[in-house]
Amino acid sequence: MVWQDVREHKGIAWIGGGVIALGLYGFVATLQPDAHFGRVLAAYGGIFVAGSIAWGVIADGYRPDRFDVTGALICLVGMAVIMYAPRSH
Repeated sequence: MVWQDVREHKGIAWIGGGVIALGLYGFVATLQPDAHFGRVLAAYGGIFVAGSIAWGVIADGYRPDRFDVTGALICLVGMAVIMYAPRSH
């Protein structure tokens, strides 16, 4: 949203919305039950990549190509491996 305001002059509400969204994005990670922050951050990275492509489609009318979709799917699969791999604690 900040990007859209700077590039497309959407207005101060877009900047405020973007700042709030980024703050919530960072805060929600602290609520996760996994005690390993690096693992949680890696999972959020996968969600961020896929969500960024989705946001581009919804908010900007962006049409991802097969490489965008494939890359996002790889990130989500990587996130699933990190979060759900069987581990002995």
